[in-house]
Amino acid sequence: MFEKILIANRGEIALRVVRACRELGVRTVAVYSVADRDSAVVRLADEAVCIGPPESRQSYRNAAAIVEAARRTGAQAVHPGYGFLAEDADFAEICADNGLVFIGPSPEVMAALGDKARARSLMREAGLPLPAGSLATVGTAARAREIADEIGYPVIIKCAAGGGGRGMTVVRSADELGPAYERTRITAQAVFGDDRVYLERYLVQARHVEVQLLCDGYGNGVHLGTRDCSVQRRHQKLVEEGPAPALSVGTLDALANSALRGALRAGYTGAATFEFLVDEAERFSFMEVNCRIQVEHPVTEMITGVDLVHEQLHIAAGVPLRLRQADVRIAGVAVECRVNVEDSDRGFAPTPGRLSRFSPPGGPFTRVDTHGYPGYLVGPYYDSLLAKVVVWAPDRDLALGRMERALHEFDVDGPGVRTTIPFLRRVLDDAGFRKGRYSTGLVDRLLRAPATPPAPAALAAPAAPTAAMAASPGGPPTTANLPRRTR
Repeated sequence: MFEKILIANRGEIALRVVRACRELGVRTVAVYSVADRDSAVVRLADEAVCIGPPESRQSYRNAAAIVEAARRTGAQAVHPGYGFLAEDADFAEICADNGLVFIGPSPEVMAALGDKARARSLMREAGLPLPAGSLATVGTAARAREIADEIGYPVIIKCAAGGGGRGMTVVRSADELGPAYERTRITAQAVFGDDRVYLERYLVQARHVEVQLLCDGYGNGVHLGTRDCSVQRRHQKLVEEGPAPALSVGTLDALANSALRGALRAGYTGAATFEFLVDEAERFSFMEVNCRIQVEHPVTEMITGVDLVHEQLHIAAGVPLRLRQADVRIAGVAVECRVNVEDSDRGFAPTPGRLSRFSPPGGPFTRVDTHGYPGYLVGPYYDSLLAKVVVWAPDRDLALGRMERALHEFDVDGPGVRTTIPFLRRVLDDAGFRKGRYSTGLVDRLLRAPATPPAPAALAAPAAPTAAMAASPGGPPTTANLPRRTR
């Protein structure tokens, strides 16, 4: 095992890696921007190095500064987390060139699978089903129109170098195609530095189901079940659960086996997630590969008991995979809700600010991954994810009830701060979601429907203190430390 690793990330995922390393006796180096000097990960890591100003291109996306920090502190490996440079093949290669182990796949495999169009071709060779669309990138709007006319509308235009749900445009008619094609190319160039795009048939009622994998450098691999990630706004996930509900055992097995076949064919090493679209008839098609740990990895950890970050570290250190498929047991149901500092009533606009109150929920089988604390300043520079609330239960109904309780307990407030908690509770209340019968269109449907006002009991004033309470030696109990609903 490594003696020291550098964590090239921030927020809750950096804190998650610090904790995993401490459990394994590995020392950690945190890097941080000026905006994150007071972050929890800076306090808890063994060492911390400032790598630049708040803008991510000058700090968390600055490969030279990160590698220099690793060399200066004697780190042997770099854990990229998710986002920023986590799926940057050039960064992985720079690490290797400087004698650092990149905790993830090889630069060659990452380059192949990170190019979404190339990944489609590789998975087709591995026998995975693909949605109708272009196998290669599409170089002109005219060619895009030809493909769209052939496969039928609606279509979705995607960035070949895209990831994280960014750079996708749904086109519902031929009149929209030309402007949408150019707009997506401009976005692709601005966000990813690569303007190549490709087309797929857009499935209106599809579900987004993914498979978690672990593969080592010796040709071994296992799948750790499925997660449903269909509750999304602008292709960004809000709620995830595992195993994917309301799918037959045959479909779940076929998804998992297809993903593992594709990963082994590509020569993958480390933790990976294969993403699929599943239609109402349970026909599935490959969508993309995420060559990193996922935001929603705790869902898999809760239903399998496998610590995915521990396994990442062992695999990167050259240890053969410690699991065989027969060792993987899926037990119960886990649900994750992402608490973002956003206002769902204003199109999920970020609402940065300082947290005057921050009290996450507790209780049985409840996990909260967060970097927040009272007094923490949520700045405008980075992703708005503040916390992930994850619950486990023996069955789905109890898991959803446990999540409702946890969200009710979560107390977050601050000047101007809003969170997604009220909207997450609307998702949990939705009849289709409760039945496990929902698609990627759920969030749009809820946004079009008026929100149900809170029950009158929830707005009732607290009862006046009794005489016995008022006469108690310490005076009446204070409500200062009691949970309050998030704004």
